[in-house]
Amino acid sequence: MKVLVKEKIGESGVQLLRDAGLEVEVGTDWEDPELERRIAEFDGILIRSATTLDAGLIERAERLKVVGRAGVGVDNVDVGAATKRGVVVANAPQSNVITAAEHTLAMLLALARKVPQAHGSLTAGAWERSKFSGVELYEKTLGVVGFGRIGQLVAQRALGFGMHVVAFDAYVGEDRFRELGAERADSVDELYARADFITIHLPVTPETENFLDAEAFAKMRDGVRIINVARGQLVVEEDLRAALDSGKVAGAALDVFRQEPATEHPLFGYPNVVVTPHLGASTAEATDRAGYQAAEQVVAALTGGVVTSAVNVPAIAPEDLEALGPFLPLARDLGRIAVALAEGTSVDAVEIEYLGRIAERDTRLLTVQVLKGALAGHIEEDVNDVNAGPLARERGIAVSETSSVQARDFTDLVRVTVVSAGQGSRVVGTTLGRAHRPHLLEAWGSRFNIQLEPNLAVFRYTDQPGMIGRVGTVFGESGINISAAAVGRRPDADHVGGVATMVVTTDSSVPQGVVDRIAASEGFEAGRTVSL
Repeated sequence: MKVLVKEKIGESGVQLLRDAGLEVEVGTDWEDPELERRIAEFDGILIRSATTLDAGLIERAERLKVVGRAGVGVDNVDVGAATKRGVVVANAPQSNVITAAEHTLAMLLALARKVPQAHGSLTAGAWERSKFSGVELYEKTLGVVGFGRIGQLVAQRALGFGMHVVAFDAYVGEDRFRELGAERADSVDELYARADFITIHLPVTPETENFLDAEAFAKMRDGVRIINVARGQLVVEEDLRAALDSGKVAGAALDVFRQEPATEHPLFGYPNVVVTPHLGASTAEATDRAGYQAAEQVVAALTGGVVTSAVNVPAIAPEDLEALGPFLPLARDLGRIAVALAEGTSVDAVEIEYLGRIAERDTRLLTVQVLKGALAGHIEEDVNDVNAGPLARERGIAVSETSSVQARDFTDLVRVTVVSAGQGSRVVGTTLGRAHRPHLLEAWGSRFNIQLEPNLAVFRYTDQPGMIGRVGTVFGESGINISAAAVGRRPDADHVGGVATMVVTTDSSVPQGVVDRIAASEGFEAGRTVSL
């Protein structure tokens, strides 16, 4: 497979791609027409912030399977278009968190002690000590809006300066605040009312754009100082300028702006404003780290690994992945079997239940595998981890998940029900042994236990002597070798004459004609052949 490294990354990232057996072409000097002309040659592309992959380019990329973004933001990638095409978009979310946190502290200190202004004055030939008297951080309150990875690192470092830290984030547990020694604000207004310095660390969404506006500034303490090393769109620059003019805000430190590059800006001439040209992620270490982490994701996507930082597929924590990894093939197999056994002609809903220890984990990736199994081979698109969910939604298939830590008889269970024409077809499975072999435990309402193999056939019939032999005879006449078989009765039919289900695994695929011949014979109700 072929990967294009479109922008300069650390050599360690390029070498990682080559060590994985991928053909690497470095196109850092390509102009846009060259990328447009040649993008169809590549299975993967690795970019930073200067390359824009819009819907048109993605449409041309016929072989493209993965985009690796060496950095956090993916604003320069049309993620929707990539998802529709089944292209994984992965970033390097951990690559610059330390660098961004350190730059936030650098801006905080520079703002408090007027370092850039003093530097400019001194190098211009003036010795003006009294003009640049600053304020201490010690015993001041830092308000952190957005308590994610970067916000938490900033808080840890600010505590080292003897600051009080109050933070607001509705999606962080109470225990995390206590662990870090930060106080949790019940509302952002409470934070505004208490903070001497405010640093904002939020993504840009419809809810957060223009977060710091005139109304927000009005709720803050007089003389507050603002730091923004996140995104320019979080601050209404005109409102910040008015707050500086009125004295409500005593100073601001800005690394990001609404329009970039910004070489002319109304705030650049303010003596109480510190600015840098979007340097939050700009260290040699962060650049190297970003390139290497993005390359890791590209390698995983192209060699059958698990992409852990995709922005358009579920990215789960390493500890959850370790626990759930053995269940991924089982989930996919159950999705395929449940669809094959469904009685109707359409799939209206897929209902998934997780029981036992796995219910305590992030099971989204398992749900994706169930959908892959249910849809693959039944629709015109290739189904993968990226587009399985969107394809189900496009087709009006309702997908639901439920979890319970209680599992009867087994440590872990996965139940998949496909609803078709108002009827549900449920299959249940688990993994057993050190090798985590997938086992089918229930189908068509009957319970049994059989290890899943690539080829199987399922029959529903009237429970009476000789039925297993008849299946064996027809299979033998057809040259099909049975490797294992299991029979189960419905819980309410534990006597001869009730309904039973037989599952047989075979060394080769079972032709539909052979299954139809058996299913049409006396005593049999239905038969299915499934290849996993």
